[in-house]
Amino acid sequence: MMHSFAILTLGCKVNQYESQQIRQLLEGSGLRLVDLADSPELVVVNSCCVTHTASAKSRHLLHQAGKQNPQAIVLCGCLPAVKTDELKPVGENIHVVKNRCDLADTLSRLAHTESTTPNSNQAKHLSTALIRPENDAKVKSKNDLHLHQDLPALASFHGQTRAFLKIQDGCDAFCSYCIIPTARPIVRFKNVEEILAEAAALVASGHKEIVLTGIHIGAYGQATVRRRHWPTEENPHLADLLAQVAQIPNLARIRLSSLDPADVTSRLFDAFCDHPNIMPHLHLSLQSGSDAVLRRMARPYTADEFRAKVTLVKARLDRPAITTDIIVGFPGETDANFDQTVALAKEVGFAKMHVFAFSPRKGTAAAKMRPRVAPAVIKARSQTLRDLDRDLQTRFRAQFLGETAQVLIESHEGPPTGRAERYFTVRIEHGTNRINACGDLVTAKLTQNTADAVLAQIA
Repeated sequence: MMHSFAILTLGCKVNQYESQQIRQLLEGSGLRLVDLADSPELVVVNSCCVTHTASAKSRHLLHQAGKQNPQAIVLCGCLPAVKTDELKPVGENIHVVKNRCDLADTLSRLAHTESTTPNSNQAKHLSTALIRPENDAKVKSKNDLHLHQDLPALASFHGQTRAFLKIQDGCDAFCSYCIIPTARPIVRFKNVEEILAEAAALVASGHKEIVLTGIHIGAYGQATVRRRHWPTEENPHLADLLAQVAQIPNLARIRLSSLDPADVTSRLFDAFCDHPNIMPHLHLSLQSGSDAVLRRMARPYTADEFRAKVTLVKARLDRPAITTDIIVGFPGETDANFDQTVALAKEVGFAKMHVFAFSPRKGTAAAKMRPRVAPAVIKARSQTLRDLDRDLQTRFRAQFLGETAQVLIESHEGPPTGRAERYFTVRIEHGTNRINACGDLVTAKLTQNTADAVLAQIA
C-alpha cells in the first residue's frame, strides 16, 4: 500500500476544485500529501488543454513527476479527454484517465495496491487507463452521466482561504475558439441538497468565502448550455440556488465565477439585493466589443446586449466590480474591430480585464479561420488593453478611498494582504496585531491607491 502522494494542477477553478477532491479521496485512503520534491509514491497530474501552451505545460509536469521515480503517476483532467496528437508515448507506470468516471476507481486501486503492474483482475479495469506507446493518439473523449464511483464532496479546501465549490460541469456551446466542449461535453449539475451540505461543511472547516464555480454556471439546472433548448430563455435555477446558499449560517461571503451576459437577470439580482453576503462582483466574459468578431467567435450575444446587461448590473448594485476576459487578435479582427473593444471597455469601466492573445487551438473552428492577425499587431493591441486595464483598475479603486471595506486576509508575507468585497487587493499597513491568521475577515479604512492595491489601516 502506498503512503504518500503529490498533486500537480494546471487550469481553471474547476480543475483546482477537482484536485481538492483527489486530495481528500487519497487522504481518506490513508495517504499523506507531500511536495513533489519529497519523493511521493503516487503523483497525480491534473492537466489543462485550453491552449497548446497549457497542453505543453501539462506534459512538462508529467516529465517533472517522472523524474521523481514514483511508483505510479496518474494523468487526469482535460488533456487526456480530447482526441489530439499532443499526448506522446508514456511509461508503463503512467495511468492516463481518459474518462472522468474512472478517476476515483483508478486512484483507489492504486492507493491500495502493492504494485502498479496490473494483475489479471486489475487488467480489465486498468487497460483503458494505461496508455502505451503503440496506442498513443487514440485518446477519446468519453463521458458518462452514470458514475462508477464519484470523487467525494469537499470538507475543506486545503491551502486557500477562499473555497471553490463546483456546482456544474460541461459545455456544449462550441464557441469557435474553445476546446472545452470536446474535453467536457456532458452538461451536468449537482442537486441543491448536495451543494448546501458541501457549502456548510466548508464553512464549518473555517472558510468564510465560497466561490460557486463550474464550466458554465449560468446553465445550472439545465442539460445543455444552449438557451434555445431551455423551457424559457431565462434560467431561474442559478438564482434560486444562490439565494439558498446565502442562507447558510456563518457564510460571510459568496461569489460567482464567470457568467455570460444572458445569465444576468433581474431574478439573479433579487438574490444579490436580498442577501448582503453575496459580493457585488460579477465576471462577465466579453471576449470582443465588435459584433463582427463576436459572430465569428460564435458568442451568443452582441455588444449592445452586453451593454444592456452592464446597465442592469449597475442599476441594481452599488458600484459593482465588473471583471471580464478579452481575446485579442482573433482571426479577421481589424483595427476598427479592436477600437470597438477598447471603446466598450472604457464605457463599462471594468474593474479588471484578463487579456489573452489569440492562439489557434487545434480541434476548434477558429484554428482554420483566416485571415490571421500578425503577431506584432496582436502584441501591440494586447499592450494597449493591458495599459487600459491598469488605468481602469486604478480608477475603479480610487472611488472607495476614505471608506471602509471588509478584507479577507489571504497572505501574511509582508503586510497582511487580502481581497475587499469588490475583489481588489488591499494591503494592511497598521494594526496588524489585530489580525491573527489568513482567513481573518477584518474591517479596514482605505487610505491610498497604489499601482496594484489599496493601502489600508484597521478601522
